[in-house]
Amino acid sequence: MPTPPDTSKTMKLERYNSYIRKLHSTKMLNASSKFLFRVTLLIALVLILFFTINYPPLSDNGGRAPPLHSHHGHSFLSTSLFSGSSLVGGASWEKQVRHSSTPRRLNGFSVLVTGAAGFVGSHCSLALKKRGDGVLGLDNFNDYYDPSLKRARQNLLSKHQIFIVDGDLNDAALLTKLFDVVPFTHILHLAAQAGVRYAMQNPQSYVRSNIAGFVNLLEVAKAANPQPAIVWASSSSVYGLNTENPFSERDRTDQPASLYAATKKAGEEIAHTYNHIYGLSLTGLRFFTVYGPWGRPDMAYFFFTKDILQGKSIDIYKTHDQKEVARDFTYIDDVVKGCLGSLDTAEKSTGSGGKKKGPAQLRVYNLGNTSPVPVGRLVSILEGLLGTKAKKHVITMPRNGDVPFTHANVTLAYKDFGYKPTTDLASGLRKFVKWYVNYYGIESKPSKGTQRADESSS
Repeated sequence: MPTPPDTSKTMKLERYNSYIRKLHSTKMLNASSKFLFRVTLLIALVLILFFTINYPPLSDNGGRAPPLHSHHGHSFLSTSLFSGSSLVGGASWEKQVRHSSTPRRLNGFSVLVTGAAGFVGSHCSLALKKRGDGVLGLDNFNDYYDPSLKRARQNLLSKHQIFIVDGDLNDAALLTKLFDVVPFTHILHLAAQAGVRYAMQNPQSYVRSNIAGFVNLLEVAKAANPQPAIVWASSSSVYGLNTENPFSERDRTDQPASLYAATKKAGEEIAHTYNHIYGLSLTGLRFFTVYGPWGRPDMAYFFFTKDILQGKSIDIYKTHDQKEVARDFTYIDDVVKGCLGSLDTAEKSTGSGGKKKGPAQLRVYNLGNTSPVPVGRLVSILEGLLGTKAKKHVITMPRNGDVPFTHANVTLAYKDFGYKPTTDLASGLRKFVKWYVNYYGIESKPSKGTQRADESSS
């Protein structure tokens, strides 16, 4: 019988080849895994670097929701993106920030205007830019009143090469970034939660904006090198229950009648502290009932105009002893002159890197019209300008923080920087109504009594 062939060598060879194939497969799998891990790690590092550069932390508030100017939500995107498409911290964004804030006149200022999309802020920004100063705006565009009006002001400013950063005062990282990009010579701080009556509905918004926001701005300013000089908006409301007439900067201001007034008074005390400790030059301006084109819809002259045109009744307050409520209505152009005069006479801060090196300027001024007008007279002028009779509802003033009377003594502002209001209420309201009917597309049909109403109030 023939001997069967020996297959053991063949089987061993096949097992060896199989082993080699498995070994190669394992090595390739390991190599692929390492390569995939390295690629993933590289992509992750690139993404982290990208977001670190382009999306600075919104705040250092311990992970809580970002604080706001008002009670309304302000999302991540609102501080990560400015009005447009450029990312905060990106090259395009920095280019716009620098271009807007660069002065065009010899020895011109570089001014950060907070609340630049607001009523007074937009007017001051335009005035500064027109005379050759550099202006950078900051605004969070909250909806305390119609944000579309703020966006319209923003569009107006952009036509004059003024850029507004969409961001919040309480965003310390954003403010720090702005000061890293621009060595501001001045800050015109006009951002605030406004309104006396609304404080009864949402008190926290006043604390967040008028106190916490102000402190946050001062913290960043004190650490800047050089430190900027600061002019900021206080309010005539700080006089509260003061009975002296007219209101003087020397009168007592320790009896606020509203939370809004209390936060503004707190701001004045905070300003004193930062001036004393850190050498910041600070000037507070007590505005008296500012009105005019592009004004605030929550102000009486504005919503009176709206309601009269719509045929709605308007509430006219009388005091508890049945006297007429009166206000020292101040036209916006006069207030702008006061703001610019304050900036022009503001001395340099004396600190550097958070350390005071000498005494610094600390001032407070009234900016009013010096001519109180009863609210009933305001309504009569509007009736003439609009050619429509108002449906008046006279009621006793509720205890909501309003005061019955304001009257500014502006002697100090006149002495220090020549402040002298020149616009009477009838002339100012005529300009406001002209803007109002044009902005809202209303066909104005003034009555024959319009001219008589104007003339009798001049």
